Amino acid sequence: MFYLKTDSGISLNLFGSQDAGELFWLLDSNRNYLRKWLPWIDGINSPGQLYSVIQMWEKGSQEGSSFHFGIRYRGVLAGSISLHAIDWNNSQASIGYYLGEGWQGRGIIIRCVKTVIDHAFYGHGLNRIEIRCGKDNHKSKAVPVKLGFREEGVIRDGEYLNGNFHDLIVYGLLAREWKSRSTAFY
Repeated sequence: MFYLKTDSGISLNLFGSQDAGELFWLLDSNRNYLRKWLPWIDGINSPGQLYSVIQMWEKGSQEGSSFHFGIRYRGVLAGSISLHAIDWNNSQASIGYYLGEGWQGRGIIIRCVKTVIDHAFYGHGLNRIEIRCGKDNHKSKAVPVKLGFREEGVIRDGEYLNGNFHDLIVYGLLAREWKSRSTAFY
């Protein structure tokens, strides 16, 4: 199984079908917390639904169009991070992430995003990474800001969430910007 190591307490493992039950537990036990920003969470009502989703993720990994990792903190599934919408012609991709409520405030997402950025720029030779965050999702927006992404604009009514449209802030980072500053973040 392919994985990325971030530090002694965190690892990123590509999701496999064996993870469906544990992923469902994470989502279900954090449903009220996560539903504020994840429009799809209320549609997941059983581990069986996640088997087909994970199979789609596995196919994406095999094709090189996306990589969906489980975030393991001290061996326990704490969240997810993905490098997705990979556009090889234009050498760019997006990063998305979420973390269960009980794992917040430990710097886990920052370390995971750094690892995925390194994987994208150094491992895959991509040139640009984008992160989109809900305009009012202050915790999520703090991640790209702290890592040196530039705010590039707003997608007005970019996501339908809990019966309403809301704006998305787009943050971008170029490989040359990361490579010139990355040692300052470690």
